[in-house]
Amino acid sequence: MNYSFNAHPSSSGEEQQNINVDPTTPRSRRYLHITHCRAKTNFFLSFLLIYFFVTGCTLIQLNKDVDKSLESTVITGRVRADHLENGPIIIAACSTDKEKKIAHYTVLHEAGEYELMVGQGEYYVFAFQDKNSNLIYEQGELAGQHGSPQKVRVPAVGVVFDIDIEIPEHGPPLVFPLGKAISSPPPRKLYSRQAGTLAQLDDERFSPENGSKGFWEPYAFFKEFGGNIYFLEKYDPKKIPVLFIHGAAGTPEGWQYFVEHMDRTRFQPWFFYYPTGARIDSISYLLLWKLSNLQAKYQFKEMYITAHSMGGLVARSFLVNYGQKFPLVKLFIALATPWGGDKMAEYGVEQSPAVIPSWRDMQPEGNFITSLYRKKMPEQVRFYMFYGHQGTRNPFSSNNDGTIALSSLLDSRPQAEAQMNYAFNEDHSSIISSKEVVEQYNTILNEFAEQQSNSPQQSAGYLNVQIAYDYEGEGASPHPRLILRPVGREGAEIVTFLQDEKKIHFLGPFPTGDYVANMVVEAGTPQEKNIPITIKGKATEELGVTFQADGEIRGCVTSSLQEEDKALGMPDYLYRSIDKKVKIESLTLQGKGILRKLQQDIGEDINNYDYLIERADVCHNTCFAFFGLPAGEYTLRLQAKGYKAITRKYAVVPGKIRYFRITELTPE
Repeated sequence: MNYSFNAHPSSSGEEQQNINVDPTTPRSRRYLHITHCRAKTNFFLSFLLIYFFVTGCTLIQLNKDVDKSLESTVITGRVRADHLENGPIIIAACSTDKEKKIAHYTVLHEAGEYELMVGQGEYYVFAFQDKNSNLIYEQGELAGQHGSPQKVRVPAVGVVFDIDIEIPEHGPPLVFPLGKAISSPPPRKLYSRQAGTLAQLDDERFSPENGSKGFWEPYAFFKEFGGNIYFLEKYDPKKIPVLFIHGAAGTPEGWQYFVEHMDRTRFQPWFFYYPTGARIDSISYLLLWKLSNLQAKYQFKEMYITAHSMGGLVARSFLVNYGQKFPLVKLFIALATPWGGDKMAEYGVEQSPAVIPSWRDMQPEGNFITSLYRKKMPEQVRFYMFYGHQGTRNPFSSNNDGTIALSSLLDSRPQAEAQMNYAFNEDHSSIISSKEVVEQYNTILNEFAEQQSNSPQQSAGYLNVQIAYDYEGEGASPHPRLILRPVGREGAEIVTFLQDEKKIHFLGPFPTGDYVANMVVEAGTPQEKNIPITIKGKATEELGVTFQADGEIRGCVTSSLQEEDKALGMPDYLYRSIDKKVKIESLTLQGKGILRKLQQDIGEDINNYDYLIERADVCHNTCFAFFGLPAGEYTLRLQAKGYKAITRKYAVVPGKIRYFRITELTPE
């Protein structure tokens, strides 16, 4: 059995993982260009059946994979540990009965964020350092669990947040038995699924077969590989991160030509590897989760995104949904992206006996494509479009790049926001291995980075932020964020994610000038808010914030959803849609000595940080929040026009983070 998982101290004193790859591992270079089929619907379905036969993936297998994804939920959280030696950390969810059956496990190379995928039910979630990499919890291995322990209740679909685990230097044994195997048989190698994992582009994980699996079997892919951001080298604060996002059935390996010809002294390439058959909104949320953890760890101040094909839709979904939460993205270059969807995906949804989840998002008039243009991309993002026009020509297809119709590649909605739209004599695949394309790409990349470095706003200063809590938190750890809003000048707010275990943070550099500073956490209210602060060049300003425990209830309602729309890994609040008008006629929260009523406010999405800063009760569109609640039991009653009234019970503990709850309405 060959386990290759070693950690070596870096020059900075931090542990850096080194995952070895066996160079003799056979690699098949068999690519199936399935999306080049552009003929009639019956030919498309025939091609699907041929594909299933050739690859051994049957319709039954595909349907089972989709069914499992519709019955599964992602658990996210962070592992905290200050006393660990080198070696992998295993995180797992097990059943709460005597068998303690493992539902899913994952591997980290150091303490940090994790994701697990499980079915509806109750679980114990735990972590231990697997010193000998045998996937067996053994005597002497440091371990910890969520709560002491606490059962984690998991709904049928979506995301369960903040299931944090601390591994103490000395602690009680786990609920999971000593000597019991996590997986039998164990895998040949243990691979970290933590953001920032090192890997090379010829890694066996990035094979064409695995890329194809991510498209046709997204549930099985996520179980095996998860979704992650990979580095080629350890983080370098002197270099600008460039995140590459592949398209359908792709892998990071496809970016080889770009990486070989970019300036590696100025830029550091990162790669988002994800199951391309999954719903795109759920993938864009996964991207936010990974990036926010990397930013909290490394405090980088800017990054660029480069995306191919469907990866451009992932990037745009990320930017329009989370651009305000993650305003560090300054440049976005999309290549051969089907901005208007793909008619073949619509054929697949309507006619195929087995439907890939991401096909639903690719329908030209579908909810997802429409949602991409409800809002413009953030103002701080400079956006460029590249496309190829070397397509197939036959009487059954429109003008295309060999895969995607030009009418979709040239959709007027993103073009209205782009700085330029460059055309190349390339097809859908060759555009990411073209000398002319890469030359134009590098020109934009280098000139933009040069402009940023020469900007007068780059005169910068620093902040020394001290955070204190006047209460002992219960449950998940708070995850603080710093929001800096410029005063008297144009510029996007600066949002910095902070590591929750630290009480003192040295942050920067920030552009000089006057700001209003705020700190926010869930279930906590700052004693100081809207703090004026002036950042001066090459100087360090002090900022101190103390949090008091706060009781809160947050949630939203949605109209009835089809099963296929309850996407694996999609956070509950993305189920809401401003296109689906839900008129809330009354909303009342009642508890001991508490009676609060809210009126619905309908309009464009508001900045999430506004209500976290002000902590004033709000009902905006279909989401609501109550703050400043004392400990106790509460009853929420809601009546929406055309739907049955709902009543929900809440238990509030100030300082304890509660899940954001979704409630599906039932028509009268």
